Amino acid sequence: MAKQEILFKKKDGIGTIQLNCPERKNSFSYDMIDKWAATLKKWRDDPTVKVIVLTGTRDSFCAGVYFQPPAPGESQAETTAYDHKSILWDRIHRIPLTLEDTDKPVIAALNGVAVGAGLDMALMCDIRFAAESARFSEGYVRAGFVPGDGGAYYLPRLVGVAKALELLWTADFINAREAERIGMVNRVYPDADLMKETYAFAQRLVEGPTKVIELIKRVTYQSARSDLRTALDMVSSHMGVIRTTQDSKEAMVKMMRNLKGPKK
Repeated sequence: MAKQEILFKKKDGIGTIQLNCPERKNSFSYDMIDKWAATLKKWRDDPTVKVIVLTGTRDSFCAGVYFQPPAPGESQAETTAYDHKSILWDRIHRIPLTLEDTDKPVIAALNGVAVGAGLDMALMCDIRFAAESARFSEGYVRAGFVPGDGGAYYLPRLVGVAKALELLWTADFINAREAERIGMVNRVYPDADLMKETYAFAQRLVEGPTKVIELIKRVTYQSARSDLRTALDMVSSHMGVIRTTQDSKEAMVKMMRNLKGPKK
């Protein structure tokens, strides 16, 4: 049986996507991208999946796109500018566009090195946890590329324009602690604890009020792209809707019970 290059697992309300090509630092092929995007779309509409976790295998998170060398004697067909654009737009960009359409929390567990498009795949998740040994680089400039997978969109929003340009222009590697300091990752854990802590956090979200958590994500992203008046008008509508849901009512009952304290 051929090895599966990307693994999908559902358990206890958490869907895990695991890149599984450690021999090439979990760089992704276009076939992997197609399966990845299809699974995200399926899980977006699956009520049994409440949180999505993305991670890699062994000591790497993802080294970006896998450029397969031509076989001996095989000539590479010339690729047009439109072909290059179509590969990105029709395949790789399906990941961020599907994530934008997903209200469920998406967590990247950065178990090792993440470079270029591999790092961008983490940046497009909602939050990022990193192993102590993980290292990161926006390596496009070394290959003569621009950040084609969303790095120029996500990175400045996390670390600011000036820091993003520094990282994009130099392709310098930074370690997990520096990534935490500048806001690229949320938390750093010892390597052995990364997945345990990631799943513990994900389980907190699974056990929380699902509709409330999803609407918080939606209104947060919507507000980031809106002026104050529009954002406040929008959130007042969301508040009106969410308070009619069972999730909201149960959360309120639980909070009031906790405020009263235990019965004497």
